[in-house]
Amino acid sequence: MTVSPNSPYSSHDSTRNRIQTEAARLFVAGGYHGVSMREVAEAVGVTKPALYHHFADKEALFLALLEGALSSLSRLIEHAQAQQGIRAQLGTLVAELLDTAPEQRVGLQLASELRHVSPDRRAAFESEYRRVWMGGLSALMTAAAQRGELRADLPPAAHARTFLALTFPLVNGPAMPDARSTAQALLSIYLDGATPR
Repeated sequence: MTVSPNSPYSSHDSTRNRIQTEAARLFVAGGYHGVSMREVAEAVGVTKPALYHHFADKEALFLALLEGALSSLSRLIEHAQAQQGIRAQLGTLVAELLDTAPEQRVGLQLASELRHVSPDRRAAFESEYRRVWMGGLSALMTAAAQRGELRADLPPAAHARTFLALTFPLVNGPAMPDARSTAQALLSIYLDGATPR
């Protein structure tokens, strides 16, 4: 949502964004149990009541961060789906994963703390993650197999998991100086294999 600077909502959104930015930094540095709402309020420069006006509790704040990361992944899938053919789709996906690598790393680090969230809310998030990210990738692979661009004898989920296994190092761990050429090589191996034809 875009808000004009004079809108009554702009201050609210700005504060909420600052809260999420500072909370993500604190959660990545200290883990879920290492962060208190008081620390978040102090980092943002707001009172605890103001913080609770935006987020009911620490768990709600943490899940909002993960939902933001999932929304980012959803946009990547949408951009890939808009391309023609699996090569262009996966090329777009890999390029955008690289462009958003710092954001993706934060999302991965936050996701590693998901075990500290209440079971019901964790299960709901994990279900949504599978639907949006794994489901979106599997849908790309299914359509490509139907067009004859990928092997149809492998389940779409296997295609998706293989693609993720190859590309995961691009966003996990320190940034690679040759990330773009590495990404192209990995994508070529995924689509064409590693042995000469």
